[in-house]
Amino acid sequence: MKSLKSFINNRKTDKPSIFPKVSMTLLILCFVMTGCFLVKLKKEVNQSYESTTIVGLVKAQLSGDGPIIVAARSISKGKEIAHYTVLHESGEYELMVAQGKYHVFAYQDKNSNLIYEAGEPAGQYGDTKTVSAPAVGVVYNINITIPEEGGDVVIPHGTEISSVKPEKLHSRQAGAITDLDDERFSEENGAKGFWEGVSFFKRFGGNIFFLEEYDPEKTPVLFIHGAAGTPKGWKYIVNNIDRTRFQPWFFYYPTGGRINGMAYLLLWKLSNLQTKYKFNKLYITAHSMGGLVAKSFLVNYGRQFPYVKLFISLATPWGGDRMAEYGVQQSPAVIPSWIDMQPEGDFIKSLYSAKMPEHVRFYMFYGHRGSRNPFLSNNDGTIALSSLLDFRAQSEAEMNYAFNEDHASIIYSKEVLTQYNTILNESDKKLSASPHQSGGHLNVRFSYNYDFDGERPRPILALRSIDIDKTDTEIVTVLSDDDKNRIIGPFPPGDYLAGMVTMAAKTKKKYVRITIESGMTKVLDFVFIPDGVVRGVVTAPLKQEEQYVGRPDYSFRAADKSIDIQSIVLKGYGVHRTLQPIKSENANENAKNYDWAITRADLCYNNFFAFFGLPAGVYQLTIKAEGYKTVVDKYSVTPGVPKYFRVTELTPE
Repeated sequence: MKSLKSFINNRKTDKPSIFPKVSMTLLILCFVMTGCFLVKLKKEVNQSYESTTIVGLVKAQLSGDGPIIVAARSISKGKEIAHYTVLHESGEYELMVAQGKYHVFAYQDKNSNLIYEAGEPAGQYGDTKTVSAPAVGVVYNINITIPEEGGDVVIPHGTEISSVKPEKLHSRQAGAITDLDDERFSEENGAKGFWEGVSFFKRFGGNIFFLEEYDPEKTPVLFIHGAAGTPKGWKYIVNNIDRTRFQPWFFYYPTGGRINGMAYLLLWKLSNLQTKYKFNKLYITAHSMGGLVAKSFLVNYGRQFPYVKLFISLATPWGGDRMAEYGVQQSPAVIPSWIDMQPEGDFIKSLYSAKMPEHVRFYMFYGHRGSRNPFLSNNDGTIALSSLLDFRAQSEAEMNYAFNEDHASIIYSKEVLTQYNTILNESDKKLSASPHQSGGHLNVRFSYNYDFDGERPRPILALRSIDIDKTDTEIVTVLSDDDKNRIIGPFPPGDYLAGMVTMAAKTKKKYVRITIESGMTKVLDFVFIPDGVVRGVVTAPLKQEEQYVGRPDYSFRAADKSIDIQSIVLKGYGVHRTLQPIKSENANENAKNYDWAITRADLCYNNFFAFFGLPAGVYQLTIKAEGYKTVVDKYSVTPGVPKYFRVTELTPE
């Protein structure tokens, strides 16, 4: 029998790689019977459950040419480079590593040879600090500063970052400019993102690409492809929208990964773009599984990202896919995204745990030209119509449009394009004409009354509406040091409580009441002072499929009914505090917004806990939960110095 790669390569067409149900069955049979590929697939899947994503910011004042290289060098594994990434300027980065300890550093590769050489400015996280990567989730705020004259790093000159030298070092940073014929967007690479997600991420990362320099006069339209797809699949639509009014962006990601993890990666990338460009409108267009990524993003973060105004989905399996369920049950190696595509699975249910944010106008497109096989339910050639037309998604849509197209052809259809442009253009006109679109602005003045060695974590401005009909609205804006005393906005008019949050610090004033008025600029003043914090989550023993790379920390905070926390006790340095969980239907929602971080009151929402106002020192934390062994752990606290978010896995008695 042919190898799986040969099967994929032989299917190449001018249209994106979208496999019909019959082909999906054949693919499953192919890899079951192809020993070499099966071994490789198992290795890929296992790596995804044994890896961690390290994320942070690089700040550099550099002169001359040469990209910024960020790398993690293992301390325990022969001091090898575990992963590296490429940036075209100061900004965000992501690294994927196995469990272990690492030095994380960055330098300007002046001659682009992937060798750290004398004379190349460099910096590293916390001077000689190491980064401890667990075997799950994300390690945050590993920020690096590269001084213009170069800093002290423990990495010796002559260190080779990679023996593989690509012809060009492509930036993996949000906003990197390319074109849709980029070799990275080939069909083969799209398939690699599905079947070999870890290898894909290590080679390409996950990123938002531009086709042109950012233009504040044009509305960004973010395109999200589906399983095994690439940005190239959007060429027909992109070439036929009004490019004088819209600027296309493309989210390119490994589609075999867990969908919540991809939604979190999308949040990370968009947040960094919003911090840089301060755009006030964003439209999302998504195909197939890309619609699930977008919906996960909107359900979990949309309330805090009010700039998303329009969402159009094409051929999205809103009710999951039975073939994915079959793959989970029968395959000896399970692609992680299949787990999320199961119709009765936790992920599909989570998409409807909260309503679509009110500021998002949602439209559904689907095709009905599918297989006529009498043994299959009505479909579009890939997905059952019962999933495409899931009543839960329809109930949130402004309109649902049907077309005589199949799962692939829907993004190449003239009829679809006409309706798409009608919605895009009319929505943009209405938003531009809205009396609230201009909104009001804020001059946010913030400062710190303490020194900090390194790159400070970015502060967050949270605006919580106190208008009677908008009390659940919270607008979150991530700021940078460049935003000190800058005018930002616009923000919707209304009455708000304004607060600011950053890691390991608090503001002298908690909340400030402010009224935002259209055409007006109001001033906010905040001063950060150091605060000692211990925070984390308690979780039951994690199944393998729950220990996936890039798992967002919010997912650990959801109510786990299998855990009945009796008490969480913190002792040390004159401190003796006890927490019991707050029993409230709104507990999980409260944990998702920033009220707890602004008020600085000790709390335990579900299985998430935090202690504030702690002096420097090492503390003993004791966790007692019904049916589990007592956990006693040590936490080191230094006010003003951020610490990792810690996940404590309980052991049954």
